[in-house]
Amino acid sequence: MANPMKTPEELLAYRPLKELLAAKPKAVHATKPADSVFSALQIMATHGIGFLVVLDGTRLVGVLSERDYARKVILQNRSSKDTAVSEVMTPNVVTVTADHTLPQCMALMNTHGFRHLPVVEKDIVIGVLSIRDLLKATIEHHERVIRELETERMTILNPNVSSY
Repeated sequence: MANPMKTPEELLAYRPLKELLAAKPKAVHATKPADSVFSALQIMATHGIGFLVVLDGTRLVGVLSERDYARKVILQNRSSKDTAVSEVMTPNVVTVTADHTLPQCMALMNTHGFRHLPVVEKDIVIGVLSIRDLLKATIEHHERVIRELETERMTILNPNVSSY
C-alpha cells in the first residue's frame, strides 16, 4: 500500500534539537572561571575539541574557544599557565533551548559569527551544538526531503506502483 502524501509541514520539518543532541556524546565539557587557561586547553586536547563552557557551579558564565586562546593569550604574549579562564572567556553567551529549530540555530551562528551554541534547559547546559552538527543535520534533512519528493512524484505519476 502506498504511503499517504505528507503535508508540506511534515515534509519540510527539521529534526528537533533534542534528537540532534541525543545522537551526540552525553558529556558537556566544561571548565571553571578560576581555572588556568592551560588546564582548559588540556581538557580540549584530551577530548579533541576546541570549545568549553565555563561554569560557576552549574551556572553558565561564559565560553572558551581556541579562538579566545589564540587572540587573547598567545597574541597578547600572556602565559596560559598564569592566566585565568575568566580573563579571556567570552562572557556574554548566546544560548538556545531544545525548543529552537535548526534554522534558528543556523541563523544565530551566522548573525553572531560563532561556531558553537550551548543548549540550556532550566538554566542548565544540556549540550553544545557545533556548526558541523547543524550542517550535517541540514544535509541529512535536504537528502530526506529530496527522497520523499521523488517518492511523491513517482506515486502521483504512476499511482498503480507501490512506493519503495
